[in-house]
Amino acid sequence: MNEQIIILDFGSQYTQVIARRIRECNVYSTILRYDTPARAIAALAPAAKGLILSGGPSSVYDAAAPLPDKNIFKLGLPILGICYGVQLFGQFLGGKVEKGLKREYGKGTLTVNDPQCALFRHLPRQLQVWNSHGDKLTRLPRDFVVVATSENSDYAAIEHPKKKFFGLQFHPEVAHTPRGKEVLSNFVHDICGCGKNWTMRRYIDQAVEQIRAQVGNEHVILGLSGGVDSSVAAALLHKAIGSHLTCIFVNNGLLRAREAEMVQEVFGRHFKIKLQYEDVANLFLKRLKGVTEPERKRKIIGKTFIEVFQAATQRAGRAKFLAQGTLYPDVIESVPIAGNPAALIKSHHNVGGLPKKMKFRLVEPLRCLFKDEVRLLGLELGLPKEIVYRQPFPGPGLAVRCLGEVTPEKLQVLRRADAIVVEEMKASGLYYKTWQTFAVLLPVRSVGVQGDERTYDWTLAIRAVESQDGMTADWVKLPYDLLEKVSLRITNEVRGLNRVVLDLTSKPPGTIEWE
Repeated sequence: MNEQIIILDFGSQYTQVIARRIRECNVYSTILRYDTPARAIAALAPAAKGLILSGGPSSVYDAAAPLPDKNIFKLGLPILGICYGVQLFGQFLGGKVEKGLKREYGKGTLTVNDPQCALFRHLPRQLQVWNSHGDKLTRLPRDFVVVATSENSDYAAIEHPKKKFFGLQFHPEVAHTPRGKEVLSNFVHDICGCGKNWTMRRYIDQAVEQIRAQVGNEHVILGLSGGVDSSVAAALLHKAIGSHLTCIFVNNGLLRAREAEMVQEVFGRHFKIKLQYEDVANLFLKRLKGVTEPERKRKIIGKTFIEVFQAATQRAGRAKFLAQGTLYPDVIESVPIAGNPAALIKSHHNVGGLPKKMKFRLVEPLRCLFKDEVRLLGLELGLPKEIVYRQPFPGPGLAVRCLGEVTPEKLQVLRRADAIVVEEMKASGLYYKTWQTFAVLLPVRSVGVQGDERTYDWTLAIRAVESQDGMTADWVKLPYDLLEKVSLRITNEVRGLNRVVLDLTSKPPGTIEWE
């Protein structure tokens, strides 16, 4: 079993960031609810090497404050308390926490008083850190000593040397604490004694073994979309069970240019995966005829996909398992604490499954991975960069980027224009640095002059946004020469378009997709 660091989630919006930073140290991390019993954590021994108490939006002295099992402090594990976590030391171990006279939010300077403290080994005496708290310790817990101070806190970092308990009033996990990853590395490696065993190469070996143990000689079906998650899941499953995997690819007629051909080339001809290709474009377009309302489009597409996929699984032959590209953020249990934005963010990413009447058992080979880890896994498995680092694409496909009624003619125009946008973004070196860049066909005609002739054609919008998780986004300031080249190519090469506009809206108030 992997050595691991257990993170108790007290509702911080940064809890998943803590987990990812620990894994970047090549140590596996697991997120559990704040009220997980100490005996359940003890049962993870000897793999569990340390415990981290996350931040959170509550005050430890409130009546409804989320509090851990007090016996976690008797497990004998090193513990790192971050923000709310350090205040829990005060609440449980004889200190005192009060509302600060001045909130400490944003950049601050940490002064390390004890350079011998293992947490700050090999780090300078002064560090830039990121604070986000209103409460603070006003009396040290029993047997703790001060390790570092900040402008507004006499107890910015504390230590119980004998028990290996450490508390930080700042957030080492966020990018605004530039040396924070080194602090966390010192905790997991030097203090908890973890090795550097969490690697994608090692994960592949373990995952293959687990998949074979779960599936045995049975067959598995996977709905392959061509997106990152399903593609990596397909490659991993194929490595584990070979011909016992059947991938079903549904061409709904709403795909990007050459998407169907690429999937068949990579998975069918290159990886030799058993690929069942379902070309049902006419069915989807028939059902979308005359439909203009966005939500109705989505429901029609979703319902039709389930219908098509269900029929396809019956043609695929006998199979006991259905594989899904579920990721770790989808399975972490949300902590419903007042003022906690993380609960909303996590639930947003959970997706509904297929109908219960489809009697499959689930295989979820990526369920312990974050998105960035899935990409690394894909490269390790030999998938091309074009698939592993491709930008997100909505489930309803081009239907929500073709405003108004969806027709074959409009889709053809949109595909050609979108392909130009992607080509030029890749040529400029900006494609893989941008969250999403795509074209939107607007239901707006305008007068133009092309080849000395009057035209009355469609308008195309270019959408480019930067984001970390899709929940918020800022529009990208693309270079003018790039925008000029894209516009010239589109209006010259795509018949039916005579005007190109740029979407300068962030999220909020807009959404990333137009529908």
